[in-house]
Amino acid sequence: MELIYVDHAATTPVHPEVIEAMLPLMTGHFGNASSTHQAGREARAALNRSRDTIASFIGCKPSELVFTSGGTESDNSALFSVAEAYQSRGKHIITTEIEHHAVLHACEHLERMGYEVTYLPVDQRGQIRLSDLEAAIRPDTILISVMYGNNEVGTLQPIEAIGELARSRGIVFHSDAVQALGHVDIDLQRLPVDLMSFSAHKLGGPKGVGALYISKHVRFQPLLYGGTQERKRRAGTENTAGIAGFAKAVQIYSRSKYELQQNLEKLRQGFIQQLEERLGKEGFVVNGHPEERLAHIVNISFPGISTETMLMNLDLAGIAASSGSACTSGSLEVSHVLKAMQLPDEVTRSAIRFSFGGSNDFEQIVYVARQIETITGRLRNTV
Repeated sequence: MELIYVDHAATTPVHPEVIEAMLPLMTGHFGNASSTHQAGREARAALNRSRDTIASFIGCKPSELVFTSGGTESDNSALFSVAEAYQSRGKHIITTEIEHHAVLHACEHLERMGYEVTYLPVDQRGQIRLSDLEAAIRPDTILISVMYGNNEVGTLQPIEAIGELARSRGIVFHSDAVQALGHVDIDLQRLPVDLMSFSAHKLGGPKGVGALYISKHVRFQPLLYGGTQERKRRAGTENTAGIAGFAKAVQIYSRSKYELQQNLEKLRQGFIQQLEERLGKEGFVVNGHPEERLAHIVNISFPGISTETMLMNLDLAGIAASSGSACTSGSLEVSHVLKAMQLPDEVTRSAIRFSFGGSNDFEQIVYVARQIETITGRLRNTV
């Protein structure tokens, strides 16, 4: 049975060109980028080219980009760094109830260290209210951390407006853009953002590689100590091959971004249309913002059928989807994102995240919708 993979928000298949770009740095040019001999210089040159490519894609200076092991380290580094570097000004942090656990759990740890954290609520479409953010700001607020696009429902936050408010109050602003990279235009020369987190494996790059944008105006305390790599901001030998793969993935997205986004939007809309034709508009619920959203993510509830039951049946049909964040997909708990959106229990307990990518086509989407029709028909008739 051919696997139909509609879980690209969890991870994406590594693009063949990415593998091709990585291989030379794992075989012939395997030197340590910190070594001064020829092999080291070759690795350093490849690292610099990769940094330039990614920095250009997101509109920042190469010196403002620090490579990490992924989105979790980038998020942790941003939060813990600001907390330490600015603690003389205050110990209050603002985030949202729907952040990735790499932010939420870091904030919980900061609370145990004596910091105060305000968790902003969201509306039923998954967006914060700017009035709530403004009301939450205190004289001792040192950091605001709000994700760009949600990894479970795809809702986009008003990042520019949040950043402008933060700047007007002299507060550092961090945004987790792991899910947004490649799917929305990011220009850090224009956006009022001080720190932004990225990960390679969400856009056809390898796992275990990420990046953190750090504005030159921000004080930064490293999370890791050891060597002087990454301008003393992230100790440890750089994953040169992985970083080169990250850069190649960015190049691929850059050259075909418009076509990819158009295709993803067509797949999303086509999928919803197929479900409407097969289940009726009352047979499912689409969660998230209808317009201000990422094109590749659609979160759908099938009231009356539990998330676990639907996922199991989809898996038996050769379809890989998820209940939301891959980091919690092994848990039977209801999504914290859907809880925060205050949706009815029948909606939160039956939600499935479908996320599309370049490996999907319309024929696959029709197959998934057909299988859902069969599954829902069988299960609802037996309830």
